[in-house]
Amino acid sequence: MTERSYTARNVATGRSSTAKPGVGPLPRQPSPDAPPPPAAQSEPSAAGSVFDPIRVLIADDHALFRRGLEMVLSGEAGLELVGEASDGAEAVALAGEVVPDVVLMDIRMPKISGIDAARQMKEVAPSAKIVMLTISDEEEDLFEAIRAGASGYLLKDIPLDELADSVRAVHGGQSLINPSMAGKLLTEFATLARRDAEDEPAKHAPAPKLTDREMEVLRLVARGMNNRDIAKELFISENTVKNHVRNILEKLQIHSRMEAVMIAVREKLIEIS
Repeated sequence: MTERSYTARNVATGRSSTAKPGVGPLPRQPSPDAPPPPAAQSEPSAAGSVFDPIRVLIADDHALFRRGLEMVLSGEAGLELVGEASDGAEAVALAGEVVPDVVLMDIRMPKISGIDAARQMKEVAPSAKIVMLTISDEEEDLFEAIRAGASGYLLKDIPLDELADSVRAVHGGQSLINPSMAGKLLTEFATLARRDAEDEPAKHAPAPKLTDREMEVLRLVARGMNNRDIAKELFISENTVKNHVRNILEKLQIHSRMEAVMIAVREKLIEIS
């Protein structure tokens, strides 16, 4: 940053002082009682370096696959790999220690499955966004992952160069479903939600009442819209949308947007065609 040049002024009169040719004005000597000058502060860069990086935990029982994820994520700006786990139990313990922002986790793992690990992680690291990264395209696994609080479900055939953007999207509040699974998701929402309601009616307490605005937000979440798009649709700020989503999750006592949609379908709060 270029410094602005100031004309030296007489302290007593406030008028410009005259300096001899080739000789600049003498610098003012600080008073012994004067406070020290403030420390220079660095300005945030255009890249947003003032923000903390997204902390990522990887959980997969295949060392080679973990190594591949590590290589991809370590080269991405704004992402920080904070731990790796080779089984579900280790993933839960590690999540409690490092408190990641995003967890990339397989479903089929030793000791405890990724789905069971997701449920336990919500106790030790409730703020973590969990993305299932798996080879399983089974509808039941997808549905159970959502019920466990997962914010995303991606198949391992996802191009690795898209993985970093997926991490950023989930961290930013979006819910991610592999395109090939999206249709299955809607079918499972309708089918399994009805089955739950019929088979275990006593286990489902009535859903808390949502406000009209919260219902509008929930319907748009069910359409797969992110916070920014919802804000534009409803002509409100993105922060207001985040507050509505947080209130919805708190009222329904759940952890993810997709789980909110599932409960809304089960309780007939919304309909998905």
